[in-house]
Amino acid sequence: MKKRLALALVATLAMGVFVGCSKPAPKAEAYKDGTYEGVGEGYKGDIKVSVEVKDGKISNVAIVEQEETEGLGDTAAEEVAKKIVEAQSTEVEAVSGATGSSNGTMEAAKDALSKAK
Repeated sequence: MKKRLALALVATLAMGVFVGCSKPAPKAEAYKDGTYEGVGEGYKGDIKVSVEVKDGKISNVAIVEQEETEGLGDTAAEEVAKKIVEAQSTEVEAVSGATGSSNGTMEAAKDALSKAK
């Protein structure tokens, strides 16, 4: 009985240590209002985006130019652009099967937002 109690106590303390060591969630960065363009390297070439900032937040990400695979990479770029607006971050999950296009879109948005600081 004492062993079980001691084991339960140790497990509880260990969980407390892990929870206490986690990083705090990053704060959403405030940007200067405006429209900014950025470029990132996609799977088949450069991806150019336009990022609109309103009230310090990302309000729209539009794909301006891209040469990605029709039906896959181009669709992934659009999906990632929507995810960036929803998450208010350029660090979003890539679309499965279109990692190059996804990463290029995130890189382009990051480039654009670097001009909004």
